[in-house]
Amino acid sequence: MPLKTPEEYEESIKREVNLYMFGEKISRFWEHPYYQIIKPSITTTKKIYELALIDEYKDIMTTTSHLTGEIINRFTSIHQSIEDLLKKVEMQRLLGQKTACCFQRCVGYDAANALYSVTYEIDQKYDTKYHMRFKQYWKEVQKHDLFVAGSMTDPKGDRGKRPKDQQDPDAFLHIVEENDKGIIVRGAKVHQTGFLNSHRALVMPTLAMREGEEDYAVSFGIDTNVKGLTMIYGRQASDKRKLEEGKIDVGNFKYGGQELFVIFDNCFIPHQHIFMNKEIDFTGELVNRFAGYHRQSYACKTGVGDVLIGAAALSAQSLGVANTSHIKEKLIEMIHLNETLWCSAVACSAKGFKRPAGNYEMDMLLANVNKQNVTRFPYELVRLAEDIAGGIICTLPSESDLKNPDTSKLLEKYLSTNSILPTEDRFRLIRFIESFAMGLTSPSYRTESLHGAGSPQAQRIMIARQGELEKKINLVKEILDMK
Repeated sequence: MPLKTPEEYEESIKREVNLYMFGEKISRFWEHPYYQIIKPSITTTKKIYELALIDEYKDIMTTTSHLTGEIINRFTSIHQSIEDLLKKVEMQRLLGQKTACCFQRCVGYDAANALYSVTYEIDQKYDTKYHMRFKQYWKEVQKHDLFVAGSMTDPKGDRGKRPKDQQDPDAFLHIVEENDKGIIVRGAKVHQTGFLNSHRALVMPTLAMREGEEDYAVSFGIDTNVKGLTMIYGRQASDKRKLEEGKIDVGNFKYGGQELFVIFDNCFIPHQHIFMNKEIDFTGELVNRFAGYHRQSYACKTGVGDVLIGAAALSAQSLGVANTSHIKEKLIEMIHLNETLWCSAVACSAKGFKRPAGNYEMDMLLANVNKQNVTRFPYELVRLAEDIAGGIICTLPSESDLKNPDTSKLLEKYLSTNSILPTEDRFRLIRFIESFAMGLTSPSYRTESLHGAGSPQAQRIMIARQGELEKKINLVKEILDMK
């Protein structure tokens, strides 16, 4: 059975990389003091491996590979049915409930499912071998239970110019050389979720390319520790709190995400790992299909929302106001908003369909509606949680003051409320809600809800394309017997 244990996974990513954090070059990150900042994101990804080995969760966390017939982690699967699409969002809600943060594996999972169908269709048109290559590549991922990141977002330079018109051609990742063994690429990918924690990455173009931009129409697989890759670790709000002795001030001290800037400096990609090479007419389809899968993936926010609602309810209990009518109304509204998000995630999955390649894809319109809701509802969820918790989430003294003999009794005396929570646990809860509201974990629950899987306008463009306005106009004409 090709399933890693959490411990095996953790050991497998301890390989030397070209990483920078806070101006320092770090190659063996697990031995560096800054590992305390990285560690929560690794603990989060370990949770995926852990749950896959627990009988209670195996039906959601694992499936049978259609490529090998073996039991695999669902994050390495290719959707073979509507049930697979539904199990995907169930898994994402579960992991959101267990970690209350980004668990980092959805991007690569969605990239793989998009590439599976697009490579098949490129082959049908151009008689290429991309689909066969991709299936072989993905069999290796399944065999070794690898964590694969997804890389789409380029720096983009001047947003008013096309890739070919940029002052610096490296503003978009592109091919700089091609030979009989493969290609050499240069550029960067930004906002790279879980890249340091992954074994491999699937790289895709960031938008639909046009004539003259063939060198930018490239997709491939790459090991995350190859020569030429440089990672620069993204900052988190209050990230150096993780270097302090205590845990309370971190908020969600167990789990967290990570984002990196990744620079590709003349990286060599062998032919067998290339899945698109200058086929500009398929770049738009790859971007759209990946975006659709990834907007479906924002089912994760309902799991995180479940935890936030629980924190708000516990806060109300600790303050003795849980039975107050306006507090009940706020909690009801939080549940309503969160379950509305869940409805659209389930709906786009249930309305999925089969591609010619044999894999299943979600309903594109409903997936974009799902993500459009995610750009709004989590903001209101956080606002209501802040309202219930009170202004203390941004005025609370530090854990050091709670532990200092000179001030601890004072804080115990004046911050005690009722018997529901001891003062120290109240500190934990306040900091936990602060981590949602002010982004102490990366990526921020609010900001990532807005910009992850494309900023709001990206979904609105797709909703306009998929909305079938003419069909709706014709419904009116038919009812009113209009010619």
